[in-house]
Amino acid sequence: MSSVMLVDDHAVVREGYRRLIEKHKDLTVIAEAPDGQAAYRLYKEHKPDVVVLDLSMPGKSGIEVLRQLRQWDDGARILIFTMHQNAAYAVQAFQAGAKGYITKSSAPELLVDAIRDVAAGKTAISPDVSHTLALARISDETELLDSLTAREFDIFRMLADAKSIAEISTTLNLSPKTVSNYHYLIKSKLGVASDIELVHLAMRLKVVGPG
Repeated sequence: MSSVMLVDDHAVVREGYRRLIEKHKDLTVIAEAPDGQAAYRLYKEHKPDVVVLDLSMPGKSGIEVLRQLRQWDDGARILIFTMHQNAAYAVQAFQAGAKGYITKSSAPELLVDAIRDVAAGKTAISPDVSHTLALARISDETELLDSLTAREFDIFRMLADAKSIAEISTTLNLSPKTVSNYHYLIKSKLGVASDIELVHLAMRLKVVGPG
């Protein structure tokens, strides 16, 4: 039997996933976390076989949580389950160590199959994301994002979402100077000269939405 930890900030959503997963006798949910801090603590306590992790949460994003869990345990098997179909998120998740990436628009049984695959050491990816990744390889701008590390991508996303240096510093537990250094490096890697250009690029790549 494979043990699962769910990480999603919506209790009703977690309940639905738990019921779906536990319909299958070979899977059991042993922990649920509403945010990154709880996920880190509960992972160390329970050591689940698979973590099912949402990317959009208050505070630390799923990419940052993924990175921290993999730092503590490089054998952690983490399946991203998210609304984000965008190729940029999938690329960054896999670069940060995810073993699978499934969108919430997928059929329920696809999530169950993905959990089994990740538990077995295989890679799982939903067809819609696989298609998006294939198309994205045609775009030079999307390839730019491949140059960003998981930490840089997280800061890029937060900057594009109009978060201040101070807010990012607090959320990621970094000094303002370190965040500022990342800010400069990110603009350099992406070939943008200003924050306005950075935001426009993020919107074109659907890393953030308009407004």
